[in-house]
Amino acid sequence: MLRIKICGITSPEDGIAAAQAGADAIGMVFYPPSPRNVEIAQAAEILARLPPLVTRVGLFVNPQKSWVTEVLAQCPLDLLQFHGDEEESFCNSFGRPYLKVLRVSGECDLHPFAAAYASAQGLLLDARHDSLYGGSGRSFSWWPLPRDLSLPVILAGGLTVANVAEAVSRSRPYAVDVSSGVESSPGRKDRGKMEKFIANARQAGE
Repeated sequence: MLRIKICGITSPEDGIAAAQAGADAIGMVFYPPSPRNVEIAQAAEILARLPPLVTRVGLFVNPQKSWVTEVLAQCPLDLLQFHGDEEESFCNSFGRPYLKVLRVSGECDLHPFAAAYASAQGLLLDARHDSLYGGSGRSFSWWPLPRDLSLPVILAGGLTVANVAEAVSRSRPYAVDVSSGVESSPGRKDRGKMEKFIANARQAGE
């Protein structure tokens, strides 16, 4: 079954709403330039109020190792997501499973990247942007993903209620990841959009 992650959660209420809508995972952004950035205390409160069996993901962009360690000491994250230019040895040094993000503009060969990050739990494809690391609302040209890839692929980048079914049908990813596409404003999720996004994605993934 297609998995779904709602990223950029900034409040316990939005985290609970995402879980109730059927999200398999929620993501929190630990990257100050982002409008969806959360402080450690804020993230800890969100995590404390999430229901069980929802994967808790922390997103980082070219962080210092000490920052990731500080976050992990206070936030029980299940999965790390590295969105910058981090090397595999760095990503794999925290005793947590991780996703590695690849920023793309269209079809490319994913096999070398999967080999370079063989210890990852999966690859996340996001739209390339000159100055932003995710959350841009920009999509890219989807293509049928290779069936022989060694890692599962999560599709992100400009996904919305209106286009997620097409993206899933065309690419057949392991999962989809949405942030700005289900918001009423940056960092504030819209329950109705989350419910419709999840319904459309799951229907297309059947």
